[in-house]
Amino acid sequence: MRALPGLLRASHPEPGAAVTAVAILLAMGVGHDAAGAALVGLTVLATQLAVGWTNDWLDAERDRAVERSDKPLATGAVSRRVVGIAGLAAAVATPLIGLTLGLPAATAITAALVSALLYNWPLKFTPASVLPYAFSFAALPAFVILALPDSPRPPAWIVAAGGLLGAGAHFANVLPDLDDDVRTGVRGLPHLIGAAWSRAAAAGLLFAATLTLVFGPPGRPSWYGVAAIAAAVVVLPAGWYAGRLASSRGARPVAVFRAVLVVALIDVLLLVTSGRVV
Repeated sequence: MRALPGLLRASHPEPGAAVTAVAILLAMGVGHDAAGAALVGLTVLATQLAVGWTNDWLDAERDRAVERSDKPLATGAVSRRVVGIAGLAAAVATPLIGLTLGLPAATAITAALVSALLYNWPLKFTPASVLPYAFSFAALPAFVILALPDSPRPPAWIVAAGGLLGAGAHFANVLPDLDDDVRTGVRGLPHLIGAAWSRAAAAGLLFAATLTLVFGPPGRPSWYGVAAIAAAVVVLPAGWYAGRLASSRGARPVAVFRAVLVVALIDVLLLVTSGRVV
């Protein structure tokens, strides 16, 4: 029980909770009943736990080398063995829970998990680091829609929006750890293009995702869509500016990533209220 707080922190709870909440909201928006939305959320939560724990298990030595006080494995708050076992259990649970929603849905969510695990190793060390994020986030709305009765075909625009959102999230997620990553040998795409271009890429991709969600569905954009675009125009530059201020003070620039989470939730609320997904 003493290891439980450290195990929870090693799961990357903030992005994990945000992605799970997004999946549940999307499930409700596309027509899942309460039981279906709960199963969608549980499946996505399993993927997030698997990815978070596996990430910290793989990065334990790197995190110790740069003295990451926010990492439980680096501080000894939880053992690497416990985190590794937990990550394996969550990874195995993902397709098993997914199968309760049908084989097409289980296939989609398992593919998303495998892609995310390939990011943890070895793709985050390469210029292809953005691809697993784009694929896994594109697969998420596909999974939610395929989990409906009769497994309807996911619209191309929502899959594209998910991919853009994921690619933007990658650049934003890496920003706080850019310098530490470089010191420990990580050479992903954000590290190659640098902090300034990564901030611009995160904002541009997130804005493109919002535009895709507004103009992708058939018919005229709703006032919800116009509001979502306006919100993105305000939130993304604000996150970019706050991140720069944090960097100038020597603090971890997490504001850009949090702006990504805010825009992602706005986009999902847009989908839920528009009623034009499937």
